[in-house]
Amino acid sequence: MRFLRLYKTFVVQHIKRLMEYRVDFLTGAISFLIGQLTNILFIGIIFDQIPNLAGWNFYEILFIYGFSLIPKGLDHLTTDNLWKVAYFVVRRGDFDRYMTRPINPLVHCIIETLQFDALGEFVTGIVLLVYASIKLQVDYTLVNTLLMIIAIIGGIVIFASIKIACAAIAFWIKRSGSILQMLYMSSDFARYPVTIYSGVIRNLITYIIPFAFTAYYPASYIIRGNNPVFCIGGTVIAAAILLTISLFIWNRGMRAYESAGS
Repeated sequence: MRFLRLYKTFVVQHIKRLMEYRVDFLTGAISFLIGQLTNILFIGIIFDQIPNLAGWNFYEILFIYGFSLIPKGLDHLTTDNLWKVAYFVVRRGDFDRYMTRPINPLVHCIIETLQFDALGEFVTGIVLLVYASIKLQVDYTLVNTLLMIIAIIGGIVIFASIKIACAAIAFWIKRSGSILQMLYMSSDFARYPVTIYSGVIRNLITYIIPFAFTAYYPASYIIRGNNPVFCIGGTVIAAAILLTISLFIWNRGMRAYESAGS
């Protein structure tokens, strides 16, 4: 009950903040939308010159691209405060305040901030997914829909787990934002079919930093009916393993944490 009251308080505060800074929210959302439209235009230009990309047509690429934005957008909305932990909260010694509250520090870090400009990312993903689905005449059966929802949840967990693990490294080195930035940027590879990449990159984003399971593999199942055990089951397994590892690193880091300051 205490957690629910605290969470409700945070949500109310976030909504009030959103109403107070509507211009900032709209600016952020519109800037993101323009960026994504530029990327989509670039894809369109490519497909004006070639009929397909490694056997994938324009609308299939668009579907994968849109799918990638949904778990990433929801993760951006809910766990973006971990970037602050990685960059400066630990280094400044501000993490102490999380240690003194009657709530798990990791949970507190996550629920403290909602990044509402992420809604632009999420909505863009939904629009692209719907449009591409219509063009591809995707058959959304009950099973497909449920598996897609499971895959989206798994994708959110994968993104969040990468953030948790990288943020936790700051407990030892005080600032780990550059590490998080480097790993997080590799998620852009997941917006396109992994078959267009070399074996090294393909294996990297499938088995080491499994961002391919946040978009390409689930989308390939929805579009083409590719192996659901690997495409959806692999997403669940990758999410479970990453979350376990990230929580282990976080808990070890918490024990190693010493208040710091500039």
